[in-house]
Amino acid sequence: MSIFTGSAVAIVTPFNDDKSINYDAFRKIVERQIAAGTDAILVAGTSGEATVIDDAEQIKLIKYCVDIVNKRVPVIAGAGSNITSHACELAKLSEEAGADALLMVTPYYNKTTQKGLVKHYTEIANSVSTPIILYSVSGRTGLNIAPETVYELSKVKNIVAIKEASGNLSQIAKIAQMCGPDFDIYSGNDDQTLPILSVGGKGVISVLANVMPKEVHEMVTKFLSGDIAGSRRIFLDTLPLANALFIETNPIPVKTACNLMGMNAGPLVAPLYDMEPANLEKLKAELKAQNLI
Repeated sequence: MSIFTGSAVAIVTPFNDDKSINYDAFRKIVERQIAAGTDAILVAGTSGEATVIDDAEQIKLIKYCVDIVNKRVPVIAGAGSNITSHACELAKLSEEAGADALLMVTPYYNKTTQKGLVKHYTEIANSVSTPIILYSVSGRTGLNIAPETVYELSKVKNIVAIKEASGNLSQIAKIAQMCGPDFDIYSGNDDQTLPILSVGGKGVISVLANVMPKEVHEMVTKFLSGDIAGSRRIFLDTLPLANALFIETNPIPVKTACNLMGMNAGPLVAPLYDMEPANLEKLKAELKAQNLI
């Protein structure tokens, strides 16, 4: 059974000026997402700046999200680490906090082999009973999950899906072919959602959904209900903004966009800094084109 079908938002984490989490603003952002039809919430992911939050605060944020969502949609917790034992611990704590699923990124910096990935993910999966989504994003981690490795991991009972952000559509098609329809594929790149749906993807874990949740939800829903033309229209209409949200390192543009839209997402945490003026103007232009500011 799928964790979700449709659009999951890779939700931003709003901070106060002292870099503590602004839980009141976070609650409002979550409620806006649910009201717009978002199908799942990914908390403490890349877009949520999880790397600048210590473990205790990360688990507190996950539990807060679980509590305010209150089973209205699934909550997926980012719980990955480049240390297997640490990833197991975060997975256990996220499970105890009530997460419906866990997103586990590949080890970064101390990159392992494909055999090492099988061992890494299997050990994590064996430490919890919660469903696990693999996260392949070699542009950030420097480590790709090969289709053959995904296939081996799909045999593990609670490894049920992959967030595919490799950017390699041929690889994604091969994963779909090898693993079959019972293993779910979610787009991890907003500019590839439609192509990934076309090879059997179940949806997207989206950065764009932070600013256009209704449209991203409708794009996936239309495709899966057979309205391919309607889905394609939304995909192409929103593509310039989706690309603008990656004009600098994520989540710099998306948090900037949220603030421009009045969501009180707060400051970025170093080493992320304010956008370059020229890029900021490009982002503003795309937000204005969508009547968001």
